[in-house]
Amino acid sequence: MRISEIFNKKEVVISFEIFPPKPNGDVDKIYNTLDELKILNPDYISVTYGAGGSFINNKTIDLASKVKNEYNIESVAHLTCIKSTKKDIDKILKLLKNNNIENILALRGDVTGNCTCGDFKYASDLISYVKMYNDFNIAGACYPEGHPACVTLDEDIRNLKLKVDCGVNNLVSQLFFDNNIFYNFLDKVYSANIDIPIQAGVMPVVNKKQIERIISLCGATFPKKFMKIVDKYEYDAIALRDAGIAYSVEQIIDLVSSEVKGVHIYTMNNPIVAKSIINNISSIVSCINKRSIDEFGRN
Repeated sequence: MRISEIFNKKEVVISFEIFPPKPNGDVDKIYNTLDELKILNPDYISVTYGAGGSFINNKTIDLASKVKNEYNIESVAHLTCIKSTKKDIDKILKLLKNNNIENILALRGDVTGNCTCGDFKYASDLISYVKMYNDFNIAGACYPEGHPACVTLDEDIRNLKLKVDCGVNNLVSQLFFDNNIFYNFLDKVYSANIDIPIQAGVMPVVNKKQIERIISLCGATFPKKFMKIVDKYEYDAIALRDAGIAYSVEQIIDLVSSEVKGVHIYTMNNPIVAKSIINNISSIVSCINKRSIDEFGRN
């Protein structure tokens, strides 16, 4: 099933993101994670691309195929293009199709060192190319605080509009911790005539190392309320974990109560955290989706 069909059926879509093990990593560990995540009944699971955007030893397709064909959960395979040729992308798309995977998240990928670009300079180039196949639902990424490479948020939204015009069906946001930043972003996006479903990306922060990594990777803003929690419990791992989960739950409840179309949870391959969140939001999400079905039935 294409993800766009899920958005058509549900008022709120809840999904997870996982990442494949390293080339020499423990494969059984990720399968155990999937065993736990399956019980939580997500609408789909996305699988990130191999480290460094390399096609060599990349377990993304294998894992996305397992999610779809063995766990019977719709899967989304991340696909980066910064170092890829059209021939590389053709090969990957063929493998995805052969594995019954209908959804991709099209990304440029990180530019590292002396990167020699392939045939695609931007995500919009990849989106246009994949669209020609007409075999896939194409998701795109969006950045509530602006892409690090863009000078202004307005510039980034113009680039986002280009991606949508090239064929993106739905969007998944970069993580954020202040919902007001996301709501202001949505206002700007809607003003730019972008009217496809946008999922809010939420990452539960359960240890202080995550904060340092988030700042270095995407520069997300941490509200005073959040930092107060971290400062209070940073030396008690269990307390910080529970407080981080509680913060994410509060964030998600506010989002879905504000008619956001969905939430994409960056699980960091931690099923315990994902389970804690879902247990606290499942009745609320079910209520919203049930009400939507009831209203549809009356029309």
